[in-house]
Amino acid sequence: MLDLAIARRQMIEQQVRAWEVLDLGVLSIMERVPREEFAPPSYRELAFADLCVPLGHGQTMLAPKVEGRILQALEIRPEDRALEVGTGSGYFAACLGGLAKSVRSLEIFPDLADAARANLARTGVHNVTVEVSDAMTLASEGEYDVIALTGSLPVYDGRFERALAVGGRLFVVTGQGPVMEAQRVTRTGPAEWLRESLFETVLDPLIHAPEPPRFVF
Repeated sequence: MLDLAIARRQMIEQQVRAWEVLDLGVLSIMERVPREEFAPPSYRELAFADLCVPLGHGQTMLAPKVEGRILQALEIRPEDRALEVGTGSGYFAACLGGLAKSVRSLEIFPDLADAARANLARTGVHNVTVEVSDAMTLASEGEYDVIALTGSLPVYDGRFERALAVGGRLFVVTGQGPVMEAQRVTRTGPAEWLRESLFETVLDPLIHAPEPPRFVF
Protein backbone atom coordinates (compact mmCIF):
# COMPACT_ATOMS: atom_id res chain seq x y z
CA MET A 1 0.00 0.00 0.00
CA LEU A 2 1.25 3.47 -0.92
CA ASP A 3 2.64 5.43 2.04
CA LEU A 4 1.23 8.86 1.24
CA ALA A 5 3.56 10.82 3.51
CA ILE A 6 6.64 9.20 1.98
CA ALA A 7 5.32 9.60 -1.57
CA ARG A 8 4.59 13.29 -0.99
CA ARG A 9 8.04 13.87 0.53
CA GLN A 10 9.71 12.12 -2.42
CA MET A 11 7.67 14.27 -4.82
CA ILE A 12 8.94 17.40 -3.08
CA GLU A 13 12.58 16.31 -2.86
CA GLN A 14 13.06 14.46 -6.15
CA GLN A 15 10.90 16.54 -8.46
CA VAL A 16 9.99 19.95 -7.09
CA ARG A 17 13.24 20.89 -5.33
CA ALA A 18 15.22 19.30 -8.15
CA TRP A 19 13.63 21.79 -10.56
CA GLU A 20 14.95 24.77 -8.58
CA VAL A 21 11.87 25.34 -6.45
CA LEU A 22 13.43 26.44 -3.16
CA ASP A 23 10.80 28.80 -1.74
CA LEU A 24 9.97 27.34 1.67
CA GLY A 25 6.38 28.58 1.60
CA VAL A 26 5.75 26.86 -1.72
CA LEU A 27 7.38 23.63 -0.61
CA SER A 28 5.39 23.67 2.61
CA ILE A 29 2.00 24.15 0.94
CA MET A 30 2.72 21.46 -1.66
CA GLU A 31 3.55 19.08 1.17
CA ARG A 32 0.41 19.96 3.13
CA VAL A 33 -2.19 19.83 0.34
CA PRO A 34 -3.15 16.15 -0.17
CA ARG A 35 -2.55 15.85 -3.91
CA GLU A 36 -3.95 12.30 -3.99
CA GLU A 37 -7.38 13.66 -2.95
CA PHE A 38 -7.52 15.69 -6.17
CA ALA A 39 -6.51 12.92 -8.58
CA PRO A 40 -9.23 10.78 -10.21
CA PRO A 41 -9.63 7.52 -8.23
CA SER A 42 -8.13 5.40 -11.03
CA TYR A 43 -5.00 7.58 -11.03
CA ARG A 44 -4.59 8.05 -7.29
CA GLU A 45 -1.49 5.84 -7.19
CA LEU A 46 0.12 8.15 -9.77
CA ALA A 47 -0.78 11.41 -8.04
CA PHE A 48 2.83 12.00 -6.98
CA ALA A 49 4.48 10.88 -10.23
CA ASP A 50 6.37 13.22 -12.55
CA LEU A 51 3.60 13.33 -15.14
CA CYS A 52 0.36 15.05 -16.12
CA VAL A 53 -2.62 13.11 -14.70
CA PRO A 54 -5.60 12.89 -17.12
CA LEU A 55 -8.86 14.48 -15.96
CA GLY A 56 -11.08 14.12 -19.03
CA HIS A 57 -11.89 16.55 -21.88
CA GLY A 58 -8.20 16.44 -22.78
CA GLN A 59 -7.35 18.26 -19.53
CA THR A 60 -4.72 17.20 -17.00
CA MET A 61 -3.26 17.93 -13.60
CA LEU A 62 0.07 19.62 -14.29
CA ALA A 63 3.25 17.84 -13.24
CA PRO A 64 4.19 18.76 -9.64
CA LYS A 65 7.48 20.42 -10.62
CA VAL A 66 5.68 22.76 -13.04
CA GLU A 67 3.14 23.71 -10.38
CA GLY A 68 5.97 24.43 -7.97
CA ARG A 69 7.73 26.69 -10.46
CA ILE A 70 4.51 28.60 -11.13
CA LEU A 71 3.81 29.15 -7.44
CA GLN A 72 7.39 30.28 -6.82
CA ALA A 73 7.36 32.68 -9.76
CA LEU A 74 4.18 34.40 -8.54
CA GLU A 75 5.71 35.34 -5.14
CA ILE A 76 2.29 35.05 -3.47
CA ARG A 77 1.60 37.05 -0.31
CA PRO A 78 -1.04 36.34 2.37
CA GLU A 79 -3.05 39.43 1.40
CA ASP A 80 -3.15 38.67 -2.35
CA ARG A 81 -6.30 38.21 -4.41
CA ALA A 82 -5.62 35.47 -6.96
CA LEU A 83 -7.21 34.38 -10.22
CA GLU A 84 -6.60 30.93 -11.67
CA VAL A 85 -7.55 30.10 -15.24
CA GLY A 86 -8.19 26.38 -15.64
CA THR A 87 -9.34 24.78 -12.38
CA GLY A 88 -8.93 21.17 -13.47
CA SER A 89 -8.97 18.99 -10.35
CA GLY A 90 -8.71 21.94 -7.95
CA TYR A 91 -5.27 20.95 -6.63
CA PHE A 92 -3.41 24.01 -7.89
CA ALA A 93 -6.25 26.24 -6.67
CA ALA A 94 -5.89 24.65 -3.22
CA CYS A 95 -2.17 25.47 -3.24
CA LEU A 96 -2.94 29.03 -4.29
CA GLY A 97 -5.51 29.22 -1.52
CA GLY A 98 -2.93 28.15 1.04
CA LEU A 99 -0.72 31.08 0.08
CA ALA A 100 -3.17 33.86 -0.89
CA LYS A 101 -6.12 35.54 0.80
CA SER A 102 -8.67 34.43 -1.82
CA VAL A 103 -8.80 32.61 -5.14
CA ARG A 104 -11.26 32.87 -8.00
CA SER A 105 -10.83 29.89 -10.31
CA LEU A 106 -12.37 29.64 -13.79
CA GLU A 107 -13.17 26.27 -15.40
CA ILE A 108 -14.86 25.90 -18.77
CA PHE A 109 -16.12 22.32 -18.24
CA PRO A 110 -19.02 22.09 -15.74
CA ASP A 111 -18.27 18.52 -14.63
CA LEU A 112 -14.64 19.37 -13.86
CA ALA A 113 -15.82 22.43 -11.92
CA ASP A 114 -18.21 20.27 -9.89
CA ALA A 115 -15.49 17.72 -9.13
CA ALA A 116 -13.04 20.46 -8.14
CA ARG A 117 -15.57 22.02 -5.77
CA ALA A 118 -16.10 18.63 -4.14
CA ASN A 119 -12.34 18.07 -3.83
CA LEU A 120 -11.82 21.49 -2.28
CA ALA A 121 -14.68 21.04 0.18
CA ARG A 122 -13.51 17.57 1.20
CA THR A 123 -10.00 18.83 1.92
CA GLY A 124 -11.16 21.86 3.90
CA VAL A 125 -10.28 24.61 1.41
CA HIS A 126 -12.77 27.45 1.93
CA ASN A 127 -11.19 30.50 0.28
CA VAL A 128 -11.42 29.25 -3.33
CA THR A 129 -14.43 29.99 -5.53
CA VAL A 130 -14.82 27.86 -8.67
CA GLU A 131 -16.86 29.32 -11.53
CA VAL A 132 -17.90 27.80 -14.85
CA SER A 133 -16.62 30.40 -17.29
CA ASP A 134 -14.69 30.89 -20.50
CA ALA A 135 -11.60 32.85 -19.49
CA MET A 136 -11.33 34.31 -22.98
CA THR A 137 -14.32 36.51 -22.11
CA LEU A 138 -12.62 37.94 -19.00
CA ALA A 139 -13.08 41.71 -18.82
CA SER A 140 -11.62 42.53 -15.38
CA GLU A 141 -9.44 45.63 -14.97
CA GLY A 142 -6.88 46.04 -12.19
CA GLU A 143 -8.55 43.47 -9.93
CA TYR A 144 -6.01 40.78 -9.07
CA ASP A 145 -2.62 40.62 -7.36
CA VAL A 146 -1.84 37.19 -8.81
CA ILE A 147 -3.03 35.49 -12.00
CA ALA A 148 -2.01 31.96 -13.02
CA LEU A 149 -2.86 30.53 -16.43
CA THR A 150 -2.60 26.74 -16.33
CA GLY A 151 -2.96 26.52 -20.11
CA SER A 152 -0.90 28.28 -22.75
CA LEU A 153 -1.63 31.17 -25.10
CA PRO A 154 -0.48 30.50 -28.67
CA VAL A 155 -0.84 34.25 -29.18
CA TYR A 156 -0.36 36.61 -26.24
CA ASP A 157 -3.64 38.16 -25.02
CA GLY A 158 -3.43 41.42 -23.10
CA ARG A 159 -6.71 40.93 -21.22
CA PHE A 160 -4.91 39.01 -18.47
CA GLU A 161 -2.20 41.57 -17.79
CA ARG A 162 -4.86 44.30 -17.72
CA ALA A 163 -6.69 42.35 -14.99
CA LEU A 164 -3.67 42.82 -12.70
CA ALA A 165 -3.58 45.47 -10.00
CA VAL A 166 -0.46 47.62 -9.95
CA GLY A 167 2.27 45.42 -8.49
CA GLY A 168 0.39 42.26 -9.53
CA ARG A 169 2.06 39.26 -11.18
CA LEU A 170 0.84 37.10 -14.06
CA PHE A 171 2.21 33.66 -14.96
CA VAL A 172 1.66 32.79 -18.60
CA VAL A 173 3.11 30.34 -21.13
CA THR A 174 3.11 31.60 -24.70
CA GLY A 175 3.87 30.22 -28.13
CA GLN A 176 3.49 26.85 -29.78
CA GLY A 177 5.24 23.50 -29.39
CA PRO A 178 7.71 21.95 -29.32
CA VAL A 179 9.08 24.82 -27.21
CA MET A 180 7.05 27.47 -25.39
CA GLU A 181 8.16 30.27 -23.08
CA ALA A 182 7.00 30.68 -19.49
CA GLN A 183 6.87 34.33 -18.47
CA ARG A 184 6.11 36.45 -15.43
CA VAL A 185 4.41 39.72 -16.26
CA THR A 186 4.38 42.36 -13.50
CA ARG A 187 2.17 45.43 -13.70
CA THR A 188 4.51 48.24 -12.65
CA GLY A 189 2.16 51.15 -13.30
CA PRO A 190 -1.28 52.08 -14.69
CA ALA A 191 -0.06 51.46 -18.24
CA GLU A 192 3.30 49.74 -17.67
CA TRP A 193 4.23 46.07 -17.48
CA LEU A 194 7.53 44.26 -16.98
CA ARG A 195 7.92 40.93 -18.82
CA GLU A 196 10.46 38.36 -17.65
CA SER A 197 11.34 35.04 -19.30
CA LEU A 198 11.43 32.20 -16.75
CA PHE A 199 11.93 28.83 -18.44
CA GLU A 200 10.91 26.71 -21.40
CA THR A 201 8.04 24.26 -21.13
CA VAL A 202 5.01 22.97 -23.04
CA LEU A 203 1.38 23.38 -21.92
CA ASP A 204 -1.79 22.60 -23.82
CA PRO A 205 -3.50 25.80 -25.02
CA LEU A 206 -6.47 27.28 -23.22
CA ILE A 207 -9.80 26.44 -24.79
CA HIS A 208 -10.79 29.17 -27.29
CA ALA A 209 -7.40 30.88 -27.04
CA PRO A 210 -6.60 32.77 -30.26
CA GLU A 211 -4.20 31.06 -32.64
CA PRO A 212 -1.71 32.68 -35.03
CA PRO A 213 -2.86 33.03 -38.61
CA ARG A 214 -2.11 30.04 -40.80
CA PHE A 215 -0.46 30.57 -44.13
CA VAL A 216 -2.32 29.21 -47.12
CA PHE A 217 -0.34 28.40 -50.24
